[in-house]
This record gives sequence, structure tokens and C-alpha cells, in this order.
Amino acid sequence: MSSARSLVRVALFAALAVSTSAMARQFPATGLGQAWPNASDVSSSPRWHVYVFIKDGVRYIQVNDLNGRVRGAFATANGQSLVLPIGVDAERTSAGPNASALTTAATGQTGETVYRDNDVRVTARRLPGGNMAFDADTTGCNDPVECSTHVQ
Repeated sequence: MSSARSLVRVALFAALAVSTSAMARQFPATGLGQAWPNASDVSSSPRWHVYVFIKDGVRYIQVNDLNGRVRGAFATANGQSLVLPIGVDAERTSAGPNASALTTAATGQTGETVYRDNDVRVTARRLPGGNMAFDADTTGCNDPVECSTHVQ
């Protein structure tokens, strides 16, 4: 009888783990552009807040500073990304394949990864004069250890 109870406990635990995992992967469809959206902060950096929204198959990634000010945002789908015209750093933001590598080569400024999943890596760079720039690199992630930090 105790083995049957153990089996039931294991089954319930497995079901709970699967449902919790599924809930963790759901993202809100609204809140883009807000200082403090009702979304989980998925930043890999303690210096930034990153929020992800999904609507109609498009993933929207927003970067805020620690004061809640929107700095930049991207839309990504099917290996493509584009810069959204929101945030105080939108004009200094780039997206596309190898965006961060191209920007680093052009400016000599390396960036800090603030978000990464299997499809996109977002980096923040401090520019001369104190401005910030953000890049969304859509080359994908080839390092399973690094990618697993915030796989969505």
C-alpha cells in the first residue's frame, strides 16, 4: 500500500512540476512601454530590468533602467528582430544578426548581456558621454550553459 502512495506522490509532484514550468513560460500580452509593467523581470543583470511580452506570436523585449524608465524595446519573431520606437535610447539601439558584434567592431565598446534566450541576446553598452545603447543580436545561442540562464 505504501508503494502505491509513493507512486501517487511522485505522479502528483511530476504533474505540479510540469504545470509550474508551463506557467513560468507564459508571458503577458500587454504592458509594453510601461515603467513597471505587470510582468516578471527576466534580466540577467542586476543593473537593468527586462520584461518580455508575447502577442500573436511576436516576442517583445523591453529594457528599463533601475528607476523604471523605458530605455529601449525590440520585437522578435522567426529569427528576425527590429527596434521599436520607444524608450529614451531608441535612436541608439540596433537589431539583427550579429548586431552586438557589428556595433562592438564599429565603436570599440563591448556590451553587457542583459537578456538572452535561444533566439536573441540583448546587450547594453555605455557610450562616450554617458548615453546608453542596446543591441538585439538574433544569431541564436550556441552555448547551452549560458543560454539556459533565461531560456523562455
